[in-house]
Amino acid sequence: MAQISLTFPDGNARQYEAGITAADVAADISSSLRKKAISATVNGLHWDLQWPIEADSSIAINTIKDEEPALELIRHDLAHIMARAVQEIWPETQVTIGPVIKDGWYYDFDRAEPFVPEDLALIEKKMKEIINKRDEVRTEVWERDRAIQYYKDRGEPYKVELIESIPGNEPLRMYWHGDWQDLCRGPHLQHTGQVPADGFKLMSIAGAYWRGDSDRSMLQRIYGCAFTNKEGLRKHMNMLEEAAKRDHRKLGREMDLFHMQEEAPGQVFWHPNGWTIYTELQDYMRRKQRQGGYVEVNTPQVVDRKLWEASGHWDKYQENMFIVEVDEEHAREKAINALKPMNCPCHVQIFNQGLKSYRDLPLRMAEFGSCNRYEPSGALHGIMRVRGFVQDDGHIFCTEEQITEETRRFIAFLSEIYADLGFHEWTIKLSTRPEKRIGSDATWDRLEASLGDACKAAGHSFEILEGEGAFYGPKLEFTLTDAIGRDWQCGTLQVDSNLPERLDSNFIGTDGEKHRPVMLHRATLGSFERFIGILIEEHAGKLPFWLAPRQVVVASIVSDADDYVQEVVAALKDSGVRAEADIRNEKINYKVREHSVSKVPVILAIGAREVEEKTVTVRRLGENRTSVTSLAEIVSTLSSEATPPDLL
Repeated sequence: MAQISLTFPDGNARQYEAGITAADVAADISSSLRKKAISATVNGLHWDLQWPIEADSSIAINTIKDEEPALELIRHDLAHIMARAVQEIWPETQVTIGPVIKDGWYYDFDRAEPFVPEDLALIEKKMKEIINKRDEVRTEVWERDRAIQYYKDRGEPYKVELIESIPGNEPLRMYWHGDWQDLCRGPHLQHTGQVPADGFKLMSIAGAYWRGDSDRSMLQRIYGCAFTNKEGLRKHMNMLEEAAKRDHRKLGREMDLFHMQEEAPGQVFWHPNGWTIYTELQDYMRRKQRQGGYVEVNTPQVVDRKLWEASGHWDKYQENMFIVEVDEEHAREKAINALKPMNCPCHVQIFNQGLKSYRDLPLRMAEFGSCNRYEPSGALHGIMRVRGFVQDDGHIFCTEEQITEETRRFIAFLSEIYADLGFHEWTIKLSTRPEKRIGSDATWDRLEASLGDACKAAGHSFEILEGEGAFYGPKLEFTLTDAIGRDWQCGTLQVDSNLPERLDSNFIGTDGEKHRPVMLHRATLGSFERFIGILIEEHAGKLPFWLAPRQVVVASIVSDADDYVQEVVAALKDSGVRAEADIRNEKINYKVREHSVSKVPVILAIGAREVEEKTVTVRRLGENRTSVTSLAEIVSTLSSEATPPDLL
């Protein structure tokens, strides 16, 4: 029998016979490790303990304490355990697919009767019974024909279709959890009892088309979440509860910011309060971009298909574009145009106007570009995922030698903006060359090194995302972490030599010859709509004072104070504060409660004493105490707080 060498994390190596399993390796190390083992990492790949190892490899044995592989296995096994539970309760149900997703899993079922929320508790109970049985999990590799016949005999057409779609060179793994069987790539735990019975919860039921095709069967999807222990689940449920309180759709109604309606799917109707946030944020970004050396432009929303064909978007992106056909006068055929889904090709058109010299580079071009993209109705989500949006889009035309410095400048630019908006935790990910790409390896080496060097020069570490770059160049992704630990990918910077080539952009170099510029696509906020949604949820509606749409309400306690209320409002408005009067014949507690729900940051209460002393009683949102101060002092204080951070 051939011998192989397995190298462990401590650098030591042991000799074994080829075909040994990771389970046997764990047992060879110690009987205790064999009991605790859940999987292995072999040459960087997640490996089932039952799979044979045929060649020299690096190996690490995973236990439940290794959170990343443990969570993947727990969630994957729970998908199977849930499907088994459903079929044990309702044997006529057909199972389809059940992948791991962020925080948990889902499984799609074909069942005549709809699941109802009360069924989730029943399924959970059955799942815990299965876990407590500690049934063995085993796996075999089958020939394609045998697997197809097996599922045909069991009346499982969805599994047959899945097998027929799997490339012929891929092994077909069949997994058994006790007597229940499923088709799966694996890996899995070694018995059902390794799943923490108190670390999971079934969350919801939804509809889903088979394989995402609206022409196929409508299935029923059950979602679950899972963690390595009860405490992890508790923290997650608390986070979800907090996220529900912060939901931008709920706060949008309470603060009267925006609404959406079926006559304009994926489009936002901004109310005065919401539009105030929008314009304040846009004005701030406009000032920051001017300070950063950008020139602002504006390009058409409707563009002839010829430009999209030349840029390559017509072939690759057409299904996401809104097409506009126009009967042009004297034309034989209708003119076919599209609403722009992005601004890049139009910015190249501006660059191409007139002769450019190396002295003109880098040219930093920015636009608050109004874009439209078709998103499936099921993907729309408040103002976070829409069809019509405005991007804080920018393109930097430069030489390859200027990439590092321009990227460093952008990271510093983005860092200042995120800090001003209350985000101090964010990460950078560098996406490298994909398998299918243009350009030589030497070019990719240089471009990837340029982005990495820029991150280091800006004082930031970064994570590598192997193979995640675009076919034409590497990119950086900037991900924010909000107040409750959620990640939001917002900013991007992408290197592109392809579009300037396709659209024939040139500049005259120091040698007097024409050269292609490099184009850096960059966005700081992404879309204004989505970023405002993130801001609302990050601050739970209590926006920074300078961004708050209604900054101050001056409320009367008695009707004799009405004239002084108006005097205070006028003084605040004159100092640049958004202030309004509330002189309704209502009790002050009612007014305070109402404006607090609307997230007004400051309420100034005025009664007979305040009128006499020319003072105000100050109540700030989220604080239980009040204070009394002079009119001059509160005007000065709030005027300073209302000043955007870049103007302080």
